Amino acid sequence: MTRPSHAMIAAAGRGTRMRPLTDTRPKAMVQLVGQTLINHQLQRLETANVEQVVVNVHHFADLLEAHLSARNSNIEVVISDERACLLETGGGLVRAAKHLGSDPFYIMNVDAVWTGHPSALSDLGDKMSETEGAKAVLLLACRDRCLGLDTAGDFHMDVSGKLRRREVGETANWYYAGVQIFDPQLLQGFAEERFSTNLLWDVALAEGALYGLELDGFWMHVGDPQSLQLAEQHLATVG
Repeated sequence: MTRPSHAMIAAAGRGTRMRPLTDTRPKAMVQLVGQTLINHQLQRLETANVEQVVVNVHHFADLLEAHLSARNSNIEVVISDERACLLETGGGLVRAAKHLGSDPFYIMNVDAVWTGHPSALSDLGDKMSETEGAKAVLLLACRDRCLGLDTAGDFHMDVSGKLRRREVGETANWYYAGVQIFDPQLLQGFAEERFSTNLLWDVALAEGALYGLELDGFWMHVGDPQSLQLAEQHLATVG
């Protein structure tokens, strides 16, 4: 498998936890160190030689479309319209998939922010190619290299990268960092309706086909104004 040329940026959420910043704009257009969140993601994808990106829109969709149309970039941007009905992460992916082809592609949350590991996207592609039977590979942040989260973690990962979910009462060492490479075969049997990507991961887990890749860097949760401010402060210290 060659490294993906297609990607999706999940940008359709209402940004409820980011209020009041999202009272007048979509979360994708919230600024972080002088750039919109979505521009940060597009730059990473461009560096990884991605040619086409699907962006789903809902909250302040017109503003986001105008912003993307005005941006100078070598990446073609295709809009997946969820104005009429927000489909959540899974249903939004099903709708967007018709633009993404039959080969594995990247999926990025619009608020995935990290420092270090500039080759993270390319390394995800390599991990997918090298791992027989993998249907998705998630970028994972280690608990002690994170900012803005204080929970019990998301996944356990073995030496091969194979994942299992944290059980109730357990503490896991790895957080999902908001970036993955995804095989569209996992969408078989799923309709264009509201559901979470977690259901797709459950299918992959049941097949032993969900893997992780360690983020060799520092990951920042920017889900609300307070964590956004912490991320700004951290980024100022690392230049």
